Amino acid sequence: MKELNNGICSIESVQASGYREGKYGVSIIYHENSTCVGVYTTNKVYAAPIDITRKHLENGKISAIIVNSGNANCYTKEDGIVKGLELAQLTADTLSIPVEDVAVASTGVIGRQMPMDILKPVAEKSLSMLDNNRQSADDAANAILTTDTVKKECAVEHTLNDGTVFRVAGMCKGSGMIAPNMGTMLGFITTDLKLPQDKLQEALNKSIRKSFNMVVVDGDESTNDTVLLMSTNEIEAEYDANFQEALDYVTTSLAKQIARDGEGADKFMEVTAEGCRTQNDAILVSKSIVSSSLVKTALAGADPNWGRIISAMGYSGVDFNPDKVSISIGNRDAEVKIVDNGNVTTYEHPELLEKAEKFMKEKTVLINVDLHEGTQAATAYGCDLTCEYVHINADYTT
Repeated sequence: MKELNNGICSIESVQASGYREGKYGVSIIYHENSTCVGVYTTNKVYAAPIDITRKHLENGKISAIIVNSGNANCYTKEDGIVKGLELAQLTADTLSIPVEDVAVASTGVIGRQMPMDILKPVAEKSLSMLDNNRQSADDAANAILTTDTVKKECAVEHTLNDGTVFRVAGMCKGSGMIAPNMGTMLGFITTDLKLPQDKLQEALNKSIRKSFNMVVVDGDESTNDTVLLMSTNEIEAEYDANFQEALDYVTTSLAKQIARDGEGADKFMEVTAEGCRTQNDAILVSKSIVSSSLVKTALAGADPNWGRIISAMGYSGVDFNPDKVSISIGNRDAEVKIVDNGNVTTYEHPELLEKAEKFMKEKTVLINVDLHEGTQAATAYGCDLTCEYVHINADYTT
C-alpha cells in the first residue's frame, strides 16, 4: 500500500473546493453519478442535513456533497430543512445536476438558524473554485474545520489480488464533542473502485466500527456526525479483502488525527485491550479506559496512576477476573509492565513507576491491558483532558 499526497483529490476525477469567510466555510466534493453510502449519528437529536442526505441517498447515487461549517443547522425545525435544501439547490443549479443528487452536511453551533446571507455567497465562491489539485484538496479540508487546529486527510493506492490498482482518499473534521459512536465529526471518503451499494455500505460499516467509533475526546456524542463513502465507479474488478484493508487504513488514520487534535489536547493516547473472550469485550474495555476522565487527566499530568485504568476496566460491563489482568504503559518501542497477571510489579520495583512516568510525559502514550481470558483484541484512541478544553468549550458560542 502506498500513501498519496493529494488528499481528497488523489482520485483524479474527483473535484473539490473550499472557501471560508470568518468562522463560516463551505466545501464541495464533486463527481457526477457516484455510488454513495453513509453512516450517521445515533443521537436522537440530529441535524436537518442528515434528513436531507438520507433521503437523497435512498437510491445509492450522488454527484456532489456540500458541507458548511460555522452552523450545525440542528434544532432548526422546518426552516433548517428549507435552508439545507437551498444550499443543495444552489449546488445542483451550478453543476447542472438534480438536487436529489446533492448530499448536505453541516457543523458548528446547535440551535441557530443558518445565516444564508453569509453562507450563500461563500458557497457560490467555493463552487466557482472546483478543481482537482493539491490546493483544491487543501481548501476543501480546511473550510470544514471548526475548533480543529489542523486539517485531516489521508489517501492511499493499493492493489487487488488480480493486480488491479485502485485508490481510496478521505478527509474529515473533528476535535471536540467526540464520543464512541463517532462525534462532531464529518468524514468524506472517495474511491475509484466500482462496488455495488450493499458491498460499499458493508465495507463502510466495518471500517467505522474499528476506526471512528473507537475515538473518544470528551464522551459527548454530536448531533451532526456524518461519514459518506463515494465510488466513482471507474475501475471494474472483482472485489477482495484488499479494498477493506485500504479503507480501514484511511479511516483509522483519520480517526487518529481526530484524537491527536482533540480540543485543548497535548497528548495522544492509544489503548489496546487484548486477551478478551470476544471482540465486543475488547471494544468495551478499551473504550472504557480511553473515555475515563480520570485516566485522561492522569495522562495530562504524566501520572502513571494505573489504579484509574483498572477501575475503568471494572465498570466497562465486561466480565473478567481482576487477579489475572496485566497492565503496561509505554510507547512504540518499549513499555513498563505495572501489573503482571494480577501481581503489582512496582511493590518490589518502585523504579518502574519512574519509567512509566517518563513514558507518560511523551506526546504519544500507549496503554496495553491483557485480560488473559481469550484471543480477541481492540484498540481505542483518545487524548488527555486539559484546562484548555474547558476554556474552549466555556466560550464556544460567545
